[in-house]
Formats: sequence, structure tokens, C-alpha cells
Amino acid sequence: MIVSDAYALIERYGRLLDEDRLENWLDLFAHECHYEIVSRENRMQNLPLSLMLCDNKDMLRDRIHALRHANIFNIHHDCHVIGLVHAEAAGSGRISASAAYSLFQSNQDGESRLFSVGRYHFDLVSEDAGLLIEKAVVVVDTGTVLTLLATPI
Repeated sequence: MIVSDAYALIERYGRLLDEDRLENWLDLFAHECHYEIVSRENRMQNLPLSLMLCDNKDMLRDRIHALRHANIFNIHHDCHVIGLVHAEAAGSGRISASAAYSLFQSNQDGESRLFSVGRYHFDLVSEDAGLLIEKAVVVVDTGTVLTLLATPI
């Protein structure tokens, strides 16, 4: 049950991003949550610099609002390829889960390219609304971003 619940949540995470349903993606997070994108190098060296950091759900909501109404960025379509999920009970209704990912992006000219590769690390919590993301750390293999990092990974 643990693995299947975590797998379903992580599959939905990627699918909602791919479908540009960011408002629904936000519903996957607990009210008290943490979302971070960090390079593998910085994580290995315990360096504090993140590529993106939202330490509560309101910050995530503001980021989505800015993407919809204020920011100008290259219009693209995402395609997440998420590897096998490793999940295990972490006590008190919590699950620790991780999975490798590849993120491809296609632009309006029809060109597709590999945008990011790395690993997801999730702390999941069981609440009345079901299994939710309490902490998501996206560890990208490189800190180099070829274009603007506008949307969540």
C-alpha cells in the first residue's frame, strides 16, 4: 500500500505539471510544506543556495499566480519521465519516497530537448485529504539551466 500510494501521488505530480494544471498540482501539498530545487553539487556540499525555494504553500501559490499573471517566460510544454519510486514508511503516517526523473521541454517551434535530469526526494504525510507532499526536494544533476527556470520541475 505504501509504494502504490506514493507512486500514484508522484505520477500525478508529474502529470499535472505536464498538463500545466499548476493550481491542481498545488493541491498535492500539505498546508505546511517545503518545495526546493537544488543542484546535486550544492546538496552534496551542504551549500544553502537553491535554484528555487518555497517554504510554505502560500509561497507556492504566489509563484503560480506570478506565472499566470506577471512573469514573461518561454512558452513550452513539459514531459516528465519518472523512474521507479522507492518508498518506505517513516513512522506516524509518513512516507519517505524518491525517484529519478528526466524532464523534456518542447517549445512553440516544435523543438524538443532534455531540460533537466535528477532525482525527487519526497516526505509524504497522510492527512484527512489523503496522502500529501510535506517536503519536495528536486535535486538536479547540474546547476546550469539553459533557459529560464520558470515552472516547477
